[in-house]
Amino acid sequence: MQLLFLGTLALFFGVTVAVPAQEKRVHHKPDLSDHAHDDAHGFQYDHEAFLGKEEAKTFDQLSPEESKERLGKIVDKIDTDKDGFVSHAELHHWIKHRQRRYIEENVDKHWKEYDQNKDGKIGWIEYKNTTYGYYMDVEFDDVDDKASYKAMLTRDERRFKSADRDGDGVATREEFTAFLHPEEFDHMRHIVIQETIEDIDKNGDGKINLQEYIGDMFTPENGENEPDWVTTEKKHFSEFRDMNKDGFLDANEVSQWILPGEVDHADNEARHLIHETDKDNDDKITKKEILENWNMFVGSQATNYGEDLTKRHDEL
Repeated sequence: MQLLFLGTLALFFGVTVAVPAQEKRVHHKPDLSDHAHDDAHGFQYDHEAFLGKEEAKTFDQLSPEESKERLGKIVDKIDTDKDGFVSHAELHHWIKHRQRRYIEENVDKHWKEYDQNKDGKIGWIEYKNTTYGYYMDVEFDDVDDKASYKAMLTRDERRFKSADRDGDGVATREEFTAFLHPEEFDHMRHIVIQETIEDIDKNGDGKINLQEYIGDMFTPENGENEPDWVTTEKKHFSEFRDMNKDGFLDANEVSQWILPGEVDHADNEARHLIHETDKDNDDKITKKEILENWNMFVGSQATNYGEDLTKRHDEL
């Protein structure tokens, strides 16, 4: 089981197979929904934003009565301060939480493996022993690339300490999530940037030159011609990435590249749902207001039937 923790290995080597080579380092936020946000033709976007894509499919199979009943229970969870209202902050937090389900599932997958003493926390020693224990006993002598595994151990320890915000040597579930998925947490940005520079910076000067930048994406073989996208990336490096025009990417420039500022779609969706539901214009919504507009928040067999009729009418 040791050293088979592929999530950490993938982050270490910066590999993301599903995207083009020139985009593999960039951390884009996932879309709230695959559907267009057009309330005039249905609320599927809102359903997937509010529930998450998988849970929205479950609600699509419910009757209106079942759907409203479950929605009522969800509203009670969203109202964390129990004041009888759902504020923008509470709704924003809920939507972001639902959109992080794929991360939660990844944490669930590994939690039991690393929480060896079953105390609901994961200590650095637990993680280190589970991941590297066998190899550490022989000082990595059985590993072909000993230096790489020692570097991985050093990097994991640094990342763990950054995620462990109270510095007690053990990670809560939230801290362990930050350790596994640092790109999702503002206080871990410096770790993502530092690891990226270390991956690409081959001469060890702490910054990235053009040759290193391109070499991370493309290495020609046997006289292979340079693809057009490489030429484009060279222009991007000099014209956009290298903002101070010194021929290198420093930590700030790497941050702008791999962690681009993007529109907070969860924030926009929270504002949209409140605007459409808040009848007394007090910028917060009651459980009653939400349930009166239940089909905007959640789906059911009835709403799907209605959307099907609309689509058929459009086709006609």
